[in-house]
Amino acid sequence: MPDSSNYFSILQITDPHILATPEATLLGVNTAYYFNAVLEHAINSYRNFDLCLITGDLAQDPCPASYQYILRRLQAHTIPCLCLPGNHDDFEIMQEVLCTEKVNCRKQMVLGNWQIISLNSQMQGSEVGYLSVEELAFLERSLRDSPNFYALIAVHHHCLLTGSLWMDAMMIENAQELFALINRFPNVKAIINGHIHQAMDVQVNSVRILATPSTCFQFKPQSERFSLDDSSPGYRWINLYTDGSMDSGVVRLPEQLTGLRTDMEGY
Repeated sequence: MPDSSNYFSILQITDPHILATPEATLLGVNTAYYFNAVLEHAINSYRNFDLCLITGDLAQDPCPASYQYILRRLQAHTIPCLCLPGNHDDFEIMQEVLCTEKVNCRKQMVLGNWQIISLNSQMQGSEVGYLSVEELAFLERSLRDSPNFYALIAVHHHCLLTGSLWMDAMMIENAQELFALINRFPNVKAIINGHIHQAMDVQVNSVRILATPSTCFQFKPQSERFSLDDSSPGYRWINLYTDGSMDSGVVRLPEQLTGLRTDMEGY
């Protein structure tokens, strides 16, 4: 059993899809309201988080105002936050706005004997994920140069099939290259992602693959085409222990999602 007194705790929130104004809605949902509700629920829980990871699609309208809203909400708390881009984001604007000491787009952070590595899976002009030569080289260098650190990798797009045909057409195109790389480094313990708007917890060899519900609307699992699920928004907590083990779970808001237009065929 891991020593429960000796760990680092991470909050993962993902896919808030913030619009240009806090009153605006997407598929009938006020995404700003639920982003704030999820964040406050997590912060006011009994857990003391050492780091918040926001794993992409921060904005649906990727303009300075949407990222400034996120920045204001995050700066109201004391937790350091790392933000990485999703297919809906404008990464240049993200990096301009989310560039404070506490809230930023850094690609690497150390927590004790763990390193957190953020990868950019965004492919310009496409909803499909892809890890460029540069991103894979950065990952390899980070793992090679820190052999005594356990590693958690954060990325937006998913690297495993979900069973939803329409969603799996947008996964990381070169996921096999990612797995071939990390298979050379046994200290990689987990990959976490957003994008799929649902929970996933799968073990692949010694690596745990985790996905997390969106802070707004969810996608219906095992769907052939775009389909929405009225499950409540949520977040994930992850405890990283000094012996390389980890615990994780998903928490959903106690309130029901309201306003969702389940008759929509896309967004």
